[in-house]
Amino acid sequence: MDTFREIRVSSLGELIDKSTPREPDRASGRRRNYSVYRGTSDPQFGLLTGLDKLGDCNPPHSKAHLEEHILRNFIRYARPYLHDRDVTDWELLISAQHHGVPTRLLDWSYSPLVAAHFATLREEANGDCVIWQLDWRRLHEHFGLKPLAFLVSDLDELLREKGYHSAWDLISGQAEGKEPFVCMLEPPGLDQRIMVQSAAFTLSSVKTRSFEAILREQKLVDCLVKFVVPAEKVGFVRDQLDLCSVDERCLFPDLDGVAAEIKRYYSATASE
Repeated sequence: MDTFREIRVSSLGELIDKSTPREPDRASGRRRNYSVYRGTSDPQFGLLTGLDKLGDCNPPHSKAHLEEHILRNFIRYARPYLHDRDVTDWELLISAQHHGVPTRLLDWSYSPLVAAHFATLREEANGDCVIWQLDWRRLHEHFGLKPLAFLVSDLDELLREKGYHSAWDLISGQAEGKEPFVCMLEPPGLDQRIMVQSAAFTLSSVKTRSFEAILREQKLVDCLVKFVVPAEKVGFVRDQLDLCSVDERCLFPDLDGVAAEIKRYYSATASE
């Protein structure tokens, strides 16, 4: 079986109920899971990275070879804005992703509500939207990794174990002949947005195949659940999120977030 489990939900209540473990965790005695979530308003391209989509999605990965050039230029031009801080190569990669540069990182959140926010952000409510749930502990177990989400300080050791000399060895495409891997990465608190969004990333050693394709190749389809909000319920779920203050003003705590929330809120029409 190489298809991901699909669950249709029509409200935030259903999403929370379906993503809550049926049994308490043995260690804590609480109903906690080891999952992260990603929301997309376009189910067709929901698990493509920015680098995958650079140069169009039909087909994807057509400009994956430019990753090193992209990041070198980001480092070159970002330097005046780093406030003389010493930053690692991994922090620069995360900062690039965080500010919209196409990278191999894929955004996730520990909160299904944050994922639902991004899934329902669109000007026209036509078509289904999707919240993906990933069991990252199962992913780490498969690839022989520690049962912990990695910090940037852990990544150099991980790469050495996988046969890479440095972050740039990975980025420059030196993955030929090496076993592929995917890991969960918890970013440093570079700013408030990362913190309030409960942000996390997946990092793959492969940049020429989609995240879904990698999971299928590795027989890991059971790691991923696809929650589908039908088109006719997207506006309803969006309204529930606003009632819970899961909106731009909360998740982008600056003037841009305030302005984006006001614009979207007052652009809504009764037809939704």
